[in-house]
Amino acid sequence: MFDILPLKGGLDNVEGFFSGGVSVGLKKEGKNDIAFIRSDTLCDVGAIFTSNKFQAAPIRHFKRYGETFQTNFVLINSKNANAMTGKEGIDDIDELFSHLPNFLHVKNPVMSSTGVIGYRLDTQKIAKSFELFNFNAKDSNAAAEAIMTTDRFKKEIAVKVNIENKGSFHIGAICKGAGMINPSLATMLCFITTDANVPEELITALLKDAAEESFNAISVDGDTSTNDTVMLLSSAKSGVWEKRAFSEALKFVMKHLALEIVRDGEGSKKVVAFEVKNAATLDEAKKAAKALSNSLLVKTAIFGEDPNWGRIASTIGASGITCEEESLVIYYDDVLVYSSQKRQLDKTSEAAANKVMKQEGFKIICDLGIGSESYTAYGCDLGHEYVSINADYRS
Repeated sequence: MFDILPLKGGLDNVEGFFSGGVSVGLKKEGKNDIAFIRSDTLCDVGAIFTSNKFQAAPIRHFKRYGETFQTNFVLINSKNANAMTGKEGIDDIDELFSHLPNFLHVKNPVMSSTGVIGYRLDTQKIAKSFELFNFNAKDSNAAAEAIMTTDRFKKEIAVKVNIENKGSFHIGAICKGAGMINPSLATMLCFITTDANVPEELITALLKDAAEESFNAISVDGDTSTNDTVMLLSSAKSGVWEKRAFSEALKFVMKHLALEIVRDGEGSKKVVAFEVKNAATLDEAKKAAKALSNSLLVKTAIFGEDPNWGRIASTIGASGITCEEESLVIYYDDVLVYSSQKRQLDKTSEAAANKVMKQEGFKIICDLGIGSESYTAYGCDLGHEYVSINADYRS
């Protein structure tokens, strides 16, 4: 038996970790733009990255360490993705880290970046952060703010997990993401710390498993960037380990942050769950659910609060999965909008469906009536503000 207890704040709650954020002038108006996370002991580290073929320099730098290594320091910058910068982009990271031993003892430091693609890092500005950081701070809030780009709000979470007769451990995390979100590891950065005694051989596998129901299940606009990163650092300081408890807590943390990304989708007003049930296979359930969360026509219908089930049905049919017109049933929450016995919305059901769509969050349920597998993806509406935000992203 175990209990997952939400805590205030984020990374601050985890034993042995320190974090903070400062401004070096990459963002306007003196907003935090550089963050660090460090541990007072070497940590096992697991990570999953973007599926984009053009992986950014920080990811390629990380991979130079090999499949298994330990680190005690992560540096994160916003406003510049350091992507499509060639070998020079990696050299810039090495140049930055060459100054770090003057301020802090580090081993195998890693970096993550977010922002505009195609520009070299301003290493002089970023190196200035080493003089400004309080490396003994526990300021998750400042770190969470520093990694934001088009985010409207910071994203952080922490939990304490009590295990009967075994003790407790903590998980803390910060995350950024609002645009270029696609269900193939979403365009975002997420940094998770724990003092659980996670076996090194399980750390990446547990991360991948949790991503399937969280960051791999969300969509804002169907685009995948060059920098997507989910990183898990384990200090093992609690000495406590129980696989099921840790796995469930990690899924809880990552799903919370994933839904926060959808809620913060650039210009979005609504969060929608797309549940595809009774599919022939799990892969087909995933394929259809992700097609729905990614469809621009579906997103704009949600924005307009138009209960046009035809867009839902059309997207399922176009996804290439096994489906039949006669067995398909579609609900908006508990309002039936389509079945083979009820193909047209009457005034009563249309009004009821429209009322559902006026909510800030609701579920679209698609029962295929073919098999027994189910999957839920998450998405949002798409409106005018998304275009405004992305028309001149570099400003």
